[in-house]
Amino acid sequence: MEATGYHVLIEQGEEGVFVAEVPALPGRASQGQTRAEAAKNVQDTIRADRESLEAHGEPVGHA
Repeated sequence: MEATGYHVLIEQGEEGVFVAEVPALPGRASQGQTRAEAAKNVQDTIRADRESLEAHGEPVGHA
């Protein structure tokens, strides 16, 4: 999955929750009850991080 320009890994955890991680952005992860929900949540996380970096004049890495 690369809707945000980043490669996203989604795996189902032991408790049945899906976990989405972004290898290029250490610490960027989210989860959801479904694969689609986890994907949407991690996309929202990436967008929020990028917006915060831009708002504070910090460099935004490339996907």
